[in-house]
Amino acid sequence: MRLKGKKAVITGAASGFGRGIAKRFAAEGARVAILDVNADAARDAAKAIGAAAHAIACDVTRAADVNAVIAEADKQFGGIDIMVNNAGWSHRNRPMLEVDEASFDKVFAVNVKSIFLTTHAVLPLMRRDKDKGGVILNISSTAGLRPRPGLSWYNSTKGAVNTLTKSMAVELAPEKIRVNAIAPVIGATGLLETFMGVPDTPEARARFMASIPIGRFSTPADIAAGAVYLVSDEAEFITGVILEVDGGRCI
Repeated sequence: MRLKGKKAVITGAASGFGRGIAKRFAAEGARVAILDVNADAARDAAKAIGAAAHAIACDVTRAADVNAVIAEADKQFGGIDIMVNNAGWSHRNRPMLEVDEASFDKVFAVNVKSIFLTTHAVLPLMRRDKDKGGVILNISSTAGLRPRPGLSWYNSTKGAVNTLTKSMAVELAPEKIRVNAIAPVIGATGLLETFMGVPDTPEARARFMASIPIGRFSTPADIAAGAVYLVSDEAEFITGVILEVDGGRCI
């Protein structure tokens, strides 16, 4: 088991990529805290994964929520080795001037501010054992590397995540805390229709798949495979990397 004995916190883990990551981490021997704004869905995910999973309701845009749930996870697990910032949101694919201020604020709060908040909460815990270190993994997007039209404000949040990942990696490396990111291409998650900006039909999917050389969407299993490697001890010399899990989309 590649993550035996590790303790991980994963935001937005009740569904999609986050749930896939949580499932794979648990299968690899980790204990996982499933954080999600949807408490019922978080409990369902934890129940499906089994005894290694612990569900906690959390709004990742609120400091009080984040601080409380990180403290709870620390109490439950006796420490946190891995922080996965997976929670994400997007405005609907549309011309940039049609996105209102409230949507702009929300996409930056969920995609960027949440990392600010979880980092403030989890770093002191990772620093308690100076020899142990820790791993932070941010789930970015190919949108931050090869943007699609109609998602300008969302694209910019993922560009911020990519730069933040590299900056955090440099700053925290002396403390043995590694920071990496994964940039998935579009997948059949709850945000699929939002990203496409059109009804989810076989024809619409085919148009989007045509831009992916391997010819399919990403899956939670694809993202989880990359995540396991980046947080494992096998990657102990890897930090500041944006791993493109994209079927060739960014080439």
